[in-house]
Amino acid sequence: MSPRSRGRQATLDPTRYTPCFSRRAGRVWCEEVPLERIAARVGTPAYVYSKTSILRAHRGFDAAFRSLPHTLCYAVKANSNLSVLRLFAALGSSFDIVSGGELHRLRSIGVPGRRIVFSGVGKRPEEIREALRTGILMLNVESEAELELVAREAARLGRAAPAAIRINPDVAAGGHPHISTGHHLHKFGVDWNDARRLYRAWKDSRWIEWRGISVHIGSQILSLTPFERAVRSLATHVRELSRDGIRLRYFDFGGGIGIRYWKEEPLTIREYARAVTAAVRPLGCHLLLEPGRVLVGPAGVLLTRVLYTKRSRGKNFVIVDAGMNDFMRPALYGVIHPITKAHSGNVGALLAAPHGKADIVGPVCETSDCFLHDWRVEDVQSSDLLILWGTGAYGFVSATNYNSRCRPPEILVEGHRFRVIRRRESFRDLIRAE
Repeated sequence: MSPRSRGRQATLDPTRYTPCFSRRAGRVWCEEVPLERIAARVGTPAYVYSKTSILRAHRGFDAAFRSLPHTLCYAVKANSNLSVLRLFAALGSSFDIVSGGELHRLRSIGVPGRRIVFSGVGKRPEEIREALRTGILMLNVESEAELELVAREAARLGRAAPAAIRINPDVAAGGHPHISTGHHLHKFGVDWNDARRLYRAWKDSRWIEWRGISVHIGSQILSLTPFERAVRSLATHVRELSRDGIRLRYFDFGGGIGIRYWKEEPLTIREYARAVTAAVRPLGCHLLLEPGRVLVGPAGVLLTRVLYTKRSRGKNFVIVDAGMNDFMRPALYGVIHPITKAHSGNVGALLAAPHGKADIVGPVCETSDCFLHDWRVEDVQSSDLLILWGTGAYGFVSATNYNSRCRPPEILVEGHRFRVIRRRESFRDLIRAE
């Protein structure tokens, strides 16, 4: 399914709702650097992130929960670049991981295990073993079979495993079926009746230390209602376990807050925080939160240049040098990420083109390699620099070498300066492991 533009575009400029990006005399700037300067230096396609945007987002999210004992565990899967992880580590953030590779990334920059929560439905024995050796804060267990494996690995190492069970609350939420994770049909979590049985059965185990309870219902959620349902449900379970003599320290409420990509109307952090804290405060638990997209999504853009334009049987195409291998979300989810020119004489970035609408497509040999379908663009020519907005989360982390294409570089902007935090891949990189 190709992403389609919806409704009027003429008055919407992404710089108006994207922190730390601005339009000055027709040029788009990231902090104090024009994006054209970055593209001229590093080439295209290229990911660009604003350091200030990331820092502000984390501090704002953290401040919204200041009335309650809490810890932010940044979701590494959203953007796992080491320089980005270092920013969060320097802020004192903890981290949520879903693989041994993400654990290795954090350990490589000196993050201690006590600041890491390990989630995910398919942990391998060696991943569990390494997490326990690291002294991880908590393993979020997602099946009875996994719990038994965790206990065996803990016994092998001679230390109790700090654990929680991820509950599947049967709450449908998320911006797309592929990123909804809390419904009973989904692979994630454990039904409450089974979870309560497991909490009771392993209550006095030497190798399982019950530290918390966990839930995560999806991603890109724009309504408060599913969060309210899930937090109330989990709070009820905490009380039930307390009556069973199982007192939990951590209440892990996951992440999932949506952001504005195009015309979405996301929740404010304050209203989300009010709903969560009202349910958690009476429990006396320490709240764990796992934001990802909301912290890094608006901080990033993908720069790409126009290769060609063409008209075929009355249809316009703008062919750019970025492809679905560089940025998968439009092809995978059919979502809209606005595209504008980096340099325009117009104050508004999205204006009806003299030739009408166009499909903005990449060079990959798939029809699904389409960023926007029937998009009203300004008149563009070969070599014009374009911006894909809102690509700081689930962008580069999902990039592939499909069609033997080299993955793009990542750039971090800090005030008047920018630096390459991942170099562009070379052809040698493509065959290094073969």
